Parts: sequence; structure tokens; C-alpha cells
Amino acid sequence: MDSVTALYWARKAHTVAAAVSFDYGSKHNPRELPFAAEHAAKLKIRHETVPLRFMDRLFASALLASGGSIPEGHYEASNMKQTVVPFRNAIMLSVATGFAESIGAEGLVIAAHGGDHAIYRDCREDFMQAMGNAMHLGTDAQVLLLRPFIALNKGAIAALGAQLGVDFSRTWSCYKGEAVHCGKCGTCVERREAFALAGLEDPTVYLSAEPIPGKPV
Repeated sequence: MDSVTALYWARKAHTVAAAVSFDYGSKHNPRELPFAAEHAAKLKIRHETVPLRFMDRLFASALLASGGSIPEGHYEASNMKQTVVPFRNAIMLSVATGFAESIGAEGLVIAAHGGDHAIYRDCREDFMQAMGNAMHLGTDAQVLLLRPFIALNKGAIAALGAQLGVDFSRTWSCYKGEAVHCGKCGTCVERREAFALAGLEDPTVYLSAEPIPGKPV
């Protein structure tokens, strides 16, 4: 839901040359990639899916098809570190930067947000600044890294998406990647919390409607 909202934000704020998704072997790739393509088609934006399946073969993470079970609980709990895919954003941004320069794009938009910071080092602003500098210095086009949600929580993203007309029922969050959102993994908990914080009706069907777990101390 973050990346789809970022796509709608970018389309309103900029001229969008293309949208890029990555098939890197995560358990939920088969569920989220069709929605990414659907929204790009709806907005009449070129959509490219880049295969990075070597990550599933070489990297250790519960998020990957080759990894263990997806942990459940609050998204800031320490057990969610099992879902970290090492250096994922750096790899994806590097590929996307080369693509951006090749098609004449002046910048990239990434949907990293404030709620990611607790667990994912490659979503934090200090990393984004360093990566943005590398992208800018390493390309003739001096490609810029735009991170409009870096200071926002997911509730604010949900509210913005609703304003932009995003149909969140046509988005995917659950890391388990099964037929229905589980309602209990970190991304499901964060999704449920986001709609509650935004005061929006959650259109998602969940297997579990247990109370949202509290934030760890």
C-alpha cells in the first residue's frame, strides 16, 4: 500500500516515466506484483518487473521463499528482524537508478516511511541520504532520490492514499503471501493499525481479527 500510494503521489507531483517492481523471491511477490501491474495499467504508466531471484538463493531471510516461517506480532518487535533481506533497498535502488538514467528519468521515488525505521536499516534517512548521494554522483543525469514518506507513519500514508483515490482493496501487504491476509504478521498488523489511525474503513479481508498487539516497550 505504501508503494502504490507513492505511485499515485508521483503521478500528481511529477511526470512519471515508468514504475518498477522486483521479483526477488519473497513469499508475497506472487500476490503483490499483479496489483503493482494493475495500478500502473490503470494510470497508463509503463511497468517493468525486474527478476532478482538470486536473492532468494543466496540471501538469508524469513521473507524469502527459501527462508523460515514469517514471524507474527507488532511490526516493531525484535522478532521482525527475521524479515530483513540484507541490503535489499541498495540493490533495488542501484538497478532502478541505471534504468532511470537509461530512459531519461531525473529521479526515483521510494516509499520508505517512518514505521520502517525500527527494523530496517536500509529504510532510514541516514541510509537514504548516503544512497541518494551515490545515485546523484554516480550518474551523468545526477538522478535524485525522492522519499516523500520518510517522516510519515503508515496511518498518514493511508490517509494520503485515500485522498489520491487509491483503492486499497487492490493492494497487498501480508508477508506470508497466502490467499488471504493473515492479520497477524508484522505487515498485516501495521496495515490494520494504519487504517485505524487514519480513521478509514479497512477493505482488507483477514484470516484473524484478533486485537492488534501493542507496541513493544
